[in-house]
Amino acid sequence: MNEQQEITGWQLDGNSAEAYEKYLVRRFFRRWAERLVAHAEVRPGQRVLDAGCGTGIVARTVSETAPGAKVTGLDPNEGMLHEARRQDPGQRVTWQAGALESLPFADDGFDLVLSQQVLQFVPERSTALAGIRRVLAPQGQLVFALLRGLDFHPSYAALAEALDRHVGRDAGEMMRAPFSGPAPEPMRAELKEAGFRDVEIRHDILDVRFPGPAEYLREEAASSPLAEHLGGLDPQTSGALIADLDAVLAPFMDDAGVVFPMETCFVRAG
Repeated sequence: MNEQQEITGWQLDGNSAEAYEKYLVRRFFRRWAERLVAHAEVRPGQRVLDAGCGTGIVARTVSETAPGAKVTGLDPNEGMLHEARRQDPGQRVTWQAGALESLPFADDGFDLVLSQQVLQFVPERSTALAGIRRVLAPQGQLVFALLRGLDFHPSYAALAEALDRHVGRDAGEMMRAPFSGPAPEPMRAELKEAGFRDVEIRHDILDVRFPGPAEYLREEAASSPLAEHLGGLDPQTSGALIADLDAVLAPFMDDAGVVFPMETCFVRAG
C-alpha cells in the first residue's frame, strides 16, 4: 500500500471509537493507563470511577490489577461506551452514560476517581471538579493525567500546522485541542478552589512510534473528529499534506519510522 492509498483509505477502519481502541489505545493509551493506575496505587476492594472513560482502558486496567475493586466507567459518548462494553465481555466494569459536569452518583460513593486525558475537554471544569470532590469519600482521591502543552509536543505541533496549511484552521485546532489544558500551577489552583487540599503533580514521558508520517496521520484522523475533514480530501491535496508531513517530521524519523516523546502530568488530589 503506498502513502496516498493509506490516507484516502482510512474510512475502511470503522467508526472513530473502534479506531480509537485499535490505534491510539494500542500505540500509547494502554501504557499511559498502566502508569496512571500504578501512580494511583489502586488497592483491592476500592470503589473506583473512571471519569470520562472513553473505550475503557483505565477501567479495564483497574479491574485486571486490583482484585475485588468495584469499577465504574462513565462517559457521555454512547459510541465510546458501546466499544467499552465490547472490550469487556466478562462485564467486570459497570458502564454508565453521563457527563462530568453532572455526575449521576451519590455523595461519598467512591474511594478513587481516575481520569485520563479528559479534563482539558470539559468546558465547565470547575463544576466537574466540585462534582468529583462530592462523590469522593472523605479520604478519597482524584488521580488524573493531563497532556502538557504543544510546546512539549513538537511533532503534534508540526502536524497541526500542516493541517492548517492543507485542510484548514478548524482541522488544525482539532489537533491542538488535546494539548489545551491548564499548566500545572493553574491546575493546582483550580483543584484547591474545588475543595481539594493536598495536590501533587508529577511529569512523565512516553515514547510513541508510528511506521511513518502517513500512518501517523491516518491513525490520528481515524480516531478523532479529524475524520470528517480528511475523508473528502482530493488526491492532490492529500498528497501535498503527506509530502509536507514527510518534511516537517524528518527530525523524528529513524530507520523504523517516526518516534517522538509524549509528555503528561499526573495529578493526585485529596
